[in-house]
Amino acid sequence: MTAEDKRDVVGGPVEEAGAPGVPGASPDGLNMLDGARAQTPIMAPELAGQLRLAADRMLPLEQRLEAIEDIIDSEIGDTNFTRGRNVERQFGLRQIYLKFEGGNPTGTQKDRIAFAHAMDAVRRGFETITGATCGNFGAALALAASMAGLKSLIYIPEGFHTRRVREMLDLGASIVRVPGDYENAVSVSVREAEEKELYDANPGGANTALQLQAYGQIAYEIYDELRDAPKVVAAPVSNGTTLAGVYRGFLSLYRRGKTSRIPQIVAGSSHNKNPIVTSFIKGLEKCEDLHPGRIKETPVNEPLINWHAIDGDLALQAIRQTGGWASNATDKTMTAYSRLIREQEGLNVLPASTAGLAVLLERHRQQVLAGDRYVVLLTGKK
Repeated sequence: MTAEDKRDVVGGPVEEAGAPGVPGASPDGLNMLDGARAQTPIMAPELAGQLRLAADRMLPLEQRLEAIEDIIDSEIGDTNFTRGRNVERQFGLRQIYLKFEGGNPTGTQKDRIAFAHAMDAVRRGFETITGATCGNFGAALALAASMAGLKSLIYIPEGFHTRRVREMLDLGASIVRVPGDYENAVSVSVREAEEKELYDANPGGANTALQLQAYGQIAYEIYDELRDAPKVVAAPVSNGTTLAGVYRGFLSLYRRGKTSRIPQIVAGSSHNKNPIVTSFIKGLEKCEDLHPGRIKETPVNEPLINWHAIDGDLALQAIRQTGGWASNATDKTMTAYSRLIREQEGLNVLPASTAGLAVLLERHRQQVLAGDRYVVLLTGKK
């Protein structure tokens, strides 16, 4: 970045690779100590040659794209899919399967879209990729950019302090702190992308179709394991992009005659802090924004909450068209289920990752679910 680019764009300084780590949160800031964790090593050592090729801007485009595709095929997706027999026994469900997205390199499903964006950016001739984050997506974007020989410019709300900032900086990202909330960080990142001709990796923009396609791979992977669609796919929900992508994937499989049905889409989120869930409960056809001042973050609920769900209409449509449902989960409940999954099934998941599971099991407690196959997405590694 030039000296002019390093100016205080929106009231926050740029943090560059090699800069000191972010200090502890201020009294009114949120110290996100419960963020997802990357794999160790973060990428397979045997891919070192492909990583060099992918990042070498002097090589022909076709050679770089082939290397990037090899890396994505090797490292992204095909995450752990296991039957939760102990959960079945404890709660009386016939078959429940756990799809653990924490097996991706930076520990969440965000790697799927970050790597898809990086490959698209290289194909289209961009040099810099930008996006807003409160932690996990920034780590994924920084890794994907470094792999593809791109610069990454990541916008973070100034009140959020996550251990993943150090990770982003180590991967070569430049970070800009912006006042306000995540939604404002997205707006600033989008504006900068337009003005400076950067690749926009934010949700809700021109590249949304690519994100939905990337998350649709989760549906294909579930199909590969079950050879049909399950009765239900339950997942935590925030902006709604993951949920909408999974639905689109199953819709494609059904239309092509691969599955006998489309699963019911079930969404779980933090209690009264997500517009998709709130809009579903109210019976609304469109996703209605919440009042920003009523949204309070905690180290548990932060991955789920927002006053405006950028792909909320798409997610709400997926829930309604499949006969699914959406409901809330408390921090206490999500923490308890995170402990349960760790102790009973051996998966170390973020508490927020269990919101879909919590909502599914609460419905089963109220009204026994039919004997069938149920899939729960667990989206973050603790």
